[in-house]
Formats: sequence, C-alpha cells, structure tokens
Amino acid sequence: MPYGRFREFFIFDPKKRLIHAACFEDRVFHHALMNIAGPVLERAMSPISFACRPGKGVHKAVAQVQKNLRRYPWYVKIDIEGYFASIDHLLVCSSLLRRFKGRSIEQQLLRILGAYEVRPGTGLPIGSLTSQYFANYFLDGFDRFLAHKNEVKAVVRYMDDIVWWCNTRKDAVLILQNVYEYLQDKLSLTVKQNVQIQRSVQGISYCGFRILQGTIRLSRRRKRSYQNRRQYWEHLYLTGVIDSCQLQQSYAAVHAVTAGTMSREWRRQNLHRHPSPVV
Repeated sequence: MPYGRFREFFIFDPKKRLIHAACFEDRVFHHALMNIAGPVLERAMSPISFACRPGKGVHKAVAQVQKNLRRYPWYVKIDIEGYFASIDHLLVCSSLLRRFKGRSIEQQLLRILGAYEVRPGTGLPIGSLTSQYFANYFLDGFDRFLAHKNEVKAVVRYMDDIVWWCNTRKDAVLILQNVYEYLQDKLSLTVKQNVQIQRSVQGISYCGFRILQGTIRLSRRRKRSYQNRRQYWEHLYLTGVIDSCQLQQSYAAVHAVTAGTMSREWRRQNLHRHPSPVV
C-alpha cells in the first residue's frame, strides 16, 4: 500500500517545475508495480508516442518529425495546458482498467492516484515513475483518434507535445477543431493557446531542437544549456576542484546536449565568444 509521502523541490529545465519525489517505500512499490504493468502498457500503445518508452525517446521523435516535414506540407503543433496537473484520476484509472482487471489492482491504482492531488480528484505528481506511465498511456486513445482521421497523414507525440501533418491548411484547421472537442469532452483537457499551424518548409521547434527539412539545429534553450554547463565545469577545473580527467568526462556529458545536431560551427563560435573563465 503506498504511503503517499513526497519530497518537494523545484527544477529549472527550462522552466520552473515543482517536483514531487515519492518516499523510498513508495518508489519500491511503484517499481514493483510497473515491472509488471509497464510491458502490458507498452504493448498496447500506439507507435506514434515516443516519451518514456524503450527504443523510443527524444532523438527518435526528432528524426521522425524531420521525416514527416519532408513528406507532408502542413503541420499543427499543440500541447496541453498544465497536463500532469489536469489529469482526472477517475478517467486515467478507467483507461488503465481496460488493460488490468480485478478489484485488487483497481484499489492499488486508486490509492496511488489518491496520494496526490492538485485539485480534488485531479493531478499526477511530476517525478513519480507511475506518473510517467499513467500520463503517457492516458493519451493513447487520443493518438488513435488522430491516426484514424483520413486528413491526418502522420502524428508524433512526446508526452503532451503533439504534432500532426495534413496535406492542406483547411484539413489542419478542421482536425484542430476535432482535437479541441475530443480532449475537452473525453479527457477534460485544454489545449494551450500557443497552437502553431505552419508549412513544413518553415521547420518546427520540438523537444528542444530546431528541426528543418534539411538539418537539425540546437534550440535557444539547448544552446544556453550547453554554454552554461561548459563554463561551469571549466570553472571547477580552473579553480582546482576537478582534474583534467574529470573535466574530460564532464565534456562528454556537456556535448551530449548537442547530439544529433549540425552544431559544430556554432560550438566553435561559442567557444570564441565565451572563452573559459579566467581565475
């Protein structure tokens, strides 16, 4: 039985988020549950979802987005307003119980969900293992709703960051209206106002990358992250906190931010404009 105790702290990556880390006992319980339930949900989910799934991830999502930009002329990009905080406990539990039967599992799911609320009966804690699985699976029905629309030619979803492609702007606007209605009526979710309807030739910012038909570049957020991390480790080296071997290992982690992008020239210019701090 989960205790429902959380340690709260903020992270800034890139925006301020309140994290709720479950207590040790609950983490053990969550891992034990998802070791069994996770593969069941994985087999059931649509392949157009890329977050928190084995063999998927950010870089696979970005690669698929670029392929779709090359194939289809128009795209629509949306995300959900306060997604984790807006998930209805009874609705997500109902969706999960389509895969898991029995009073015992229902009770455990309701206990996990009931351990945290933003509003009565609503909200999942960012930072819990179960939240990742539950939130990802909660939109699987929406994935299939989009995929079965004739006007929709392709879809990529990374948690609540959703983009789909159509052949015409008219089709894109039509599907967007359908999306508003589905998310509100079926899932009690609201789309943020920052909806984008653009030609694919203009490219798209997605998952921290600037994706164009012919190249993938770093977003402003990733550029800032790269520069801050590089200067941080270089400062520790110059002040004697770490040695050259540790600096080299740290560089490997810093350069991981740029993986999969055409960024060599930008990195060279960044090093010239923002050299290592002088002690």
